[in-house]
Amino acid sequence: MFQPNNPKMDSSTTFLNDLPPLKRLRLLQQQQQQKEEHQYYDSSSPLPAKKRKESRTLSPPSPTTTKTVYNYSLPAKKRVWALQPQSPPSNDVVPAFDLNVEYTPSPNNHGDLEEDHSEDEDGVLCCVCQSTDGDPADPIVFCDGCDLMVHASCYGTPLSKSIPDGDWFCERCCFRFEKNDVGNINCNACVLCPSTEGAMKRTTAEEEGGATWAHVVCALFVPEVFFLDPEGREGIDFSKVPKKRWEERCYLCGSCEGCALVCSEPKCGLGFHVTCALKEELWIEYREGKKGGTIVAGFCKNHTQVWEKQQQSGKYKIVAVEDKK
Repeated sequence: MFQPNNPKMDSSTTFLNDLPPLKRLRLLQQQQQQKEEHQYYDSSSPLPAKKRKESRTLSPPSPTTTKTVYNYSLPAKKRVWALQPQSPPSNDVVPAFDLNVEYTPSPNNHGDLEEDHSEDEDGVLCCVCQSTDGDPADPIVFCDGCDLMVHASCYGTPLSKSIPDGDWFCERCCFRFEKNDVGNINCNACVLCPSTEGAMKRTTAEEEGGATWAHVVCALFVPEVFFLDPEGREGIDFSKVPKKRWEERCYLCGSCEGCALVCSEPKCGLGFHVTCALKEELWIEYREGKKGGTIVAGFCKNHTQVWEKQQQSGKYKIVAVEDKK
């Protein structure tokens, strides 16, 4: 079929034919490259002419390196927490999430911890040794008069001999019943400290108002105090306590009532009641000496921390030091 000649095509063809072969090939390659670029940018999103010209210097992105960007509508302060998902499947829909929703832990996550915590906080604690341990041979017994809790071995007679099947009342509650002073549970203070609570037994000293009382734990840790019946922990004798102990002030409660131990660290000099020290978890250690005597060491708060660190090294031990007369 005959086609009319196109003057523009004829002139262009004539021009190319008149060129040397090498120049003609380069010109044809440039025209083909420009034609392809025009087709690519015409098919992309429209840009102003000025910007379209500048964008031609950029090579088109490779489809294999394109990364999908996921946008989340979050407040500006929380947007930093919206992390980019790692290679999400192309066919899956990324679920939306709200960082403003308060986190609620699963009820099974901390079940074991809460159970252990409740066991430690059940309130069953021997007021003499500060321990929760108990077994059928040495149980923790409750006083039905004042809710006192003691190990049978810590309290001594009568619990150390036999555990009653029914109600049991401590020695101080029995004394109150004898005096018809049922309402005042803490009627007698310890002669060795200001505290009116805890496991007390009668001392060997008598006052105008009757018997005097002392904590079992105070009798154990004050070096000059002893029991007339050590096994039953009966008959507390404090007649050998030196005058200087009665004059010491407790740095924890500020009281001069009773007698106080002094920090075993040389040149420290801080005094404290036994019950105040146990309440503040100070270190008090009782040991029997080689010659039948006893060694009681106690430290203030700061030196308790030092001693605990030194004890871990195994290079330090407690030894008896004679008081200077």
